[in-house]
Amino acid sequence: MNLEKTLDNLHEKVTQKRVFQLFTVFTRILLAIGFIPPSIPKILYKPFTVLPDSHPVGHYFNALYQTGFYYQFSGWGQIIAAVLLLIPRTSHLGALMFFPIIINIAVLTASVGFKGTWLITLLMALAATYLVAWDYDRLKPILFQTREEKTRPLPLQFVTIPLFFAVGGAIVAVIWAYIGLGSFQNYFTLAGILSGIGLFFGIIFGIHYRFMRVGKLEKSREII
Repeated sequence: MNLEKTLDNLHEKVTQKRVFQLFTVFTRILLAIGFIPPSIPKILYKPFTVLPDSHPVGHYFNALYQTGFYYQFSGWGQIIAAVLLLIPRTSHLGALMFFPIIINIAVLTASVGFKGTWLITLLMALAATYLVAWDYDRLKPILFQTREEKTRPLPLQFVTIPLFFAVGGAIVAVIWAYIGLGSFQNYFTLAGILSGIGLFFGIIFGIHYRFMRVGKLEKSREII
């Protein structure tokens, strides 16, 4: 039995248990409630804490407050994630949004010595991980391929593509020298550097193109 089938069977058994169903609803609501109050002062552009700059936590949040729009943006991100979590149809999107936000907060609270709070945010991060796993069926294309075909290979693609970008790098250096951009003393050196970068870029490009999936979805899969 392959990994995908094993995870499918495990997920099916867990999600059919009523105790896990009730726990999932409880966790979604609890996490949403935990995100909404902190998001409101950020959206309204009000200070999140009254701690002085001499305290690491106060210094961080005071600096964050000075970022202006980014401070409000983080608040909007939190409240949107919370609302999406509360709606069954969009709960998987809420879990996906919630997960990186709470991981960042958990690492932050641990690193700046936010006493007590680090444990709460760690538990919230574990809960968010559980919610992502709960919606495995809706997120499984992130882990497994769902398209039938790979790209059709180009003639000598691992040679032609890197050479194309290497030549492109040299052409950019010529244009750069012609218009006198920058203060390079030796544009031949610049051409070599840009050609090398183009060559490396082309190699990565060729490998990525070779293994990229395209075309219609596999008939055996149902993407929710």
